[in-house]
Amino acid sequence: MKKIAIIGSGGSGKSTLARQLGARLHIPVHHLDALFWQPGWIPTEKEKFINEQQKIYQSDSWIIDGNYSSTMDHRLTQADTVIFLHYKTVRCLYGITKRRIQYRKSTRPDMGKD
Repeated sequence: MKKIAIIGSGGSGKSTLARQLGARLHIPVHHLDALFWQPGWIPTEKEKFINEQQKIYQSDSWIIDGNYSSTMDHRLTQADTVIFLHYKTVRCLYGITKRRIQYRKSTRPDMGKD
């Protein structure tokens, strides 16, 4: 496992798992939300978003968490391991609610800068 893609519903724990795996396996973690969202919640242009991911794919190892269907196909073909977090809706809603409370006055570590 050197190139890992983590996908799943919002609130399923993608970013948490990515950080834990990254620490355990000593692999750099990349959160797609942090690549996509610019300050002020401005989305990155599609070409730049794709190019940034292409740079990551060139690395010997990486963990990428996030869905973003526009780049999913390429990401999944580049990965040697795909982890799909599939939980019941109630569990994901709990994760979203917990996250909203925990980061209500700050930016989540897996998001772009304010």
